[in-house]
Amino acid sequence: MKTIKRYREARGIKQTELAAHFGIAQSTVVKWESDGKYPPCQVMPELAAFLGCTTDELYAHKPEKEAI
Repeated sequence: MKTIKRYREARGIKQTELAAHFGIAQSTVVKWESDGKYPPCQVMPELAAFLGCTTDELYAHKPEKEAI
């Protein structure tokens, strides 16, 4: 989820800090941010709160082109 990276960087939080807060490996954060793996759904509310956004904002995406 590239939105995780965007919100994390906007708040000045390092991957290691995010990983420490959730008790996970930094490599897991890398996977979350590179769209390799999504965080478990039960983690999403706390993750959103930690990043200062809503879960809807984390899941948000903007299509490159709208279907005509």
